[in-house]
Amino acid sequence: MPKSDQFQHLDLTFLPMMNAIFNSFTFIFLLTALIMIKQKNIKLHRRFILAAFTTTTFFLVTYVTYHSLAESTSYGGDGIMRYIYFFILISHILLSIVIVPLALFTTARGLNMQVEKHRKIARWTMPLWLYVSLTGVLVYLMISPYY
Repeated sequence: MPKSDQFQHLDLTFLPMMNAIFNSFTFIFLLTALIMIKQKNIKLHRRFILAAFTTTTFFLVTYVTYHSLAESTSYGGDGIMRYIYFFILISHILLSIVIVPLALFTTARGLNMQVEKHRKIARWTMPLWLYVSLTGVLVYLMISPYY
């Protein structure tokens, strides 16, 4: 992404940690939503899904802000950890591209009470969204020593 010089004076070093915090909350909210729907508590399931959607939205805003204004950070690890890091990072990036429309469709179908269609797509959405939010935290933890 092109960088803007007019924002160089801003200290954005807190944003990667905020991203990890938002991803952590998303993971917790999704896991709780999954437990709630397994218990047939649709009301709480819906609330936790909307909470996860909210924290994911906050994540996207802070992520785009940080990466459009700050310099890139390279992973400094080596050996097997480097391969593990890049496997997690690449799978995270690819699945995050998929999860955005998938989460939107799944949430819309749930809110519109299209129960069968919602269930069908949610079987894919939930594990992918959980994976993306968890690996987002792992990527942060692995790269944070190099900021």
